[in-house]
Amino acid sequence: MLAKRIIPCLDVRDGKVVKGVNFVGIKEVGDPVEYAAEYARQGADEIVFLDITATHEGRGTMVDVVRRTARQVFVPLTVGGGIRTADDFKELLRAGADKVSVNSVAVRNPDIIREAKVRFGSQCVVVAIDARRKEDGGFTVVVNGGRIDTGVDAVEWAQRAEQLGAGEILLTSMDADGTKAGFDYELLNAICPRLGIPVIASGGCGSLRHFSEVFERTGADAALAASLFHYKELTVGQVKAHLRERGIPARI
Repeated sequence: MLAKRIIPCLDVRDGKVVKGVNFVGIKEVGDPVEYAAEYARQGADEIVFLDITATHEGRGTMVDVVRRTARQVFVPLTVGGGIRTADDFKELLRAGADKVSVNSVAVRNPDIIREAKVRFGSQCVVVAIDARRKEDGGFTVVVNGGRIDTGVDAVEWAQRAEQLGAGEILLTSMDADGTKAGFDYELLNAICPRLGIPVIASGGCGSLRHFSEVFERTGADAALAASLFHYKELTVGQVKAHLRERGIPARI
C-alpha cells in the first residue's frame, strides 16, 4: 500500500493566512510562508493554499506568495481559488506551484480540465468537488461555499473530471465541513471505488481517530485538515505517528 498523505490547508487573503468560521470573523494571523515552512518541518506531504480573495488583484498577490514559499519550502504546493483560465495555471506553475486546483470554473467550463491536461500534464490538475447529500439519496455538486446547488451528480462529475484529464480529486463534504465529527465516509465510498486517480478527503476532521478511520474505512489516498493544525490541536507528526501505530503507512 502506498503511503497515505497528510495535507494542511491554508486560507490566504491579500497575502496573509486568515482564520474564520464560514468566512465570518476572518482575521489575519500570519505569513503563509512561515506557516508552510512550519508544516513542512512537521512532515507535511503537501500544502494547499486557497486564495479566498479570488480576484484579479488577489491573483498577483497569490503568485508572489507561491514564489516566496517555493524558495523556502520543498514539499509540493497546490494552489486553488479564483482560477479562470489555463493561463492562470501557467502563471502559478511558473511561480513554483506543483498543482493547481479548480472548482466552480470546472463545473461551468469542463474544457479547462482538458486544456490544462494537454498543456501541463494531468499531474498538475486537481479538481476540487464540494458535495452535499440530496434528500432523495446520492450527492450533488455545490459551489459558492455550498450556497448554490448545481444539480450535477457528484459521482458522475468526479468520473467525468477524471475522463477529461484530472490527475486528482479534492473531495469536500459540505455536510461534514466544520463539524469536527469525522470525514464523510459515505461520500468517499460513493466516489473512491469508481475512480482510478487519487482522492483527497476533506471536511469534518476533528481528532486523531478521524485520520486513521478515513484510511481504514475508505479508499482515500490523502486527508486534508486546516483548523486542527492552525490552532495547534495536533501536529502533522502526531498524526503520522498515530497512523503508523494503526498499521497505516505514512512517511515519517
